[in-house]
Amino acid sequence: MELTLPLLDVFGRGGSLKSSWYGDCLPERDFPYLIDLFLQGRLPLDRFVTGRTDLAGVDSALDAMHEGDTLRTVAVIR
Repeated sequence: MELTLPLLDVFGRGGSLKSSWYGDCLPERDFPYLIDLFLQGRLPLDRFVTGRTDLAGVDSALDAMHEGDTLRTVAVIR
């Protein structure tokens, strides 16, 4: 993947770049903590889901996301 930026526009105005993977999260520490919050009902993940689909509907869900019709669709596999 590539990113092309006009350097003067970004850095000439005081901008900066910072790479991240999961932000500042440490998965071995933070994932168990977040799971506990969810199980306690203190992290309402359902509020972040705007749709559900099965595997056959994944392409349509991605199209809807690209068009701005949905934010996050979860593929339910049974």
